[in-house]
Amino acid sequence: MTTLPTGPGTPPPGCPAHQGVPGQDPASGLPVLYGAEFAADPHATYERLRKEGVAHPVELAPGVEAVLITGYETALEVLRSPYFSKDARRWTALAEGKVPADNQVVPMMGWRPSLWFADGERHLRLRSSVDDALGRVNPHQLRAYVQRSAGQLIDRFEHQGRADLVSQYADPIPALVFAQLFGCPDELTSRMAAACVRMMDAEPAVAQAGGGELAMCLGELIAMKRASPGADVTTWLLDHPSALSDEEMIHQLVVLIGAGTVPQSAWIATGTMMLLADDRFASDLTGGSLTVADALNEVLWLHSPLSNFSFVYAVHDHTLRDRSTGAETAIRAGVPVLISHAAANTDPVLDIEEGQRAANTSHLAFGAGPHACPARDTAGVIAEVAVEMLLDRLPDMVLEVGSGELTWRPGPFHRSLTALPVRFDAVRATSTQPPVAAVGEPTWNPEPAPSSTRPDRTSTRKPPVSAPRGLRRWWNYLVGSRPGR
Repeated sequence: MTTLPTGPGTPPPGCPAHQGVPGQDPASGLPVLYGAEFAADPHATYERLRKEGVAHPVELAPGVEAVLITGYETALEVLRSPYFSKDARRWTALAEGKVPADNQVVPMMGWRPSLWFADGERHLRLRSSVDDALGRVNPHQLRAYVQRSAGQLIDRFEHQGRADLVSQYADPIPALVFAQLFGCPDELTSRMAAACVRMMDAEPAVAQAGGGELAMCLGELIAMKRASPGADVTTWLLDHPSALSDEEMIHQLVVLIGAGTVPQSAWIATGTMMLLADDRFASDLTGGSLTVADALNEVLWLHSPLSNFSFVYAVHDHTLRDRSTGAETAIRAGVPVLISHAAANTDPVLDIEEGQRAANTSHLAFGAGPHACPARDTAGVIAEVAVEMLLDRLPDMVLEVGSGELTWRPGPFHRSLTALPVRFDAVRATSTQPPVAAVGEPTWNPEPAPSSTRPDRTSTRKPPVSAPRGLRRWWNYLVGSRPGR
């Protein structure tokens, strides 16, 4: 049985056997999930790791170790297992200060009081509020929100004859849509969308400032909805029988925005790239045998936007068994275990032939088990309508560079293009926004989900929680992690 290392120095630091080995840290000898080489071809790393077993020690950032699961069946086992916890306060290296609290990966991994880091009854309570709120969203109104946002964005560049569909379209559109779902007025929608885009910036100071602005926007929104409730996700969360505190409200909204911006942007951009660069899709779409939804589903198989995530921690030392080989791997408690959705989706054990992925939804791009993404259907509508709007408004659009010249953002968690330059015949900018719902027209599903009973508003709302002051502390309040909290 193989026992995975839990700290630096395995193999010994500076081991000559590992000096200069591609894809490995020269000090620890571990495969790395960061840097230009990994970003250019992550599947080469996954393929090498698969040959060694079902679980692998890796570095997520210099000095930050974790265990990566690359096999499809093992990933399902871990995601569904009661022997693994989502509570990041179990992360031993962070709690002991071996990983600094300001490390670049801590904002994604550190504990926060949200459903993403909860187990058991607390997770059920928080998850039910999100499930029920999203269940009340009217899909027709959601499509209208996407069409309106897409129209506004395309209006800005269609007369120029060229655009970068990442920075000018895919990055801003998810935040615009979620702001409308949250019930933000137009001024707050613009601020929230701008803040989300800044959070995607590679410069830490810019990303931090964006996080602080987003937190302030959410605080204003919650206060606004307490005073003037509406038919929106924020109000439904406030009214839910789970009686969320203000702190919980902020983090519930952060989970929805976090899961709905960078991965959603990557999905839209990569799906558009595939439609423009892959002759198979281009010809099939022209002939009508494949839909945009089919192409987007294939993206989830081949380029999972959230490529490595779903962190869990073994409650006790645990043994994983490879069903195909019988090999066993010991996982020690306190070590982050993350699922490689990207590697699992391309696991050869699945034996999926080319052309069979379009209609197959058994991929793990949205996770699995009790923590599977609650916004899967919402995300699908946003991506599909966003891409359809591009194709409808710019039917002659083509890539301005070869697909092999496109580059990907570095980092262990997301598979996202840095840019998607396209050109097209310039047209006169016109507004194509669909009409918004008239006052009094239902913008939600009037029947709540079975588990939601709309209570008296005053009976479930808790007093506001005072938010910390200052930009840095706002950022910590939003996504910060304090060991042992």
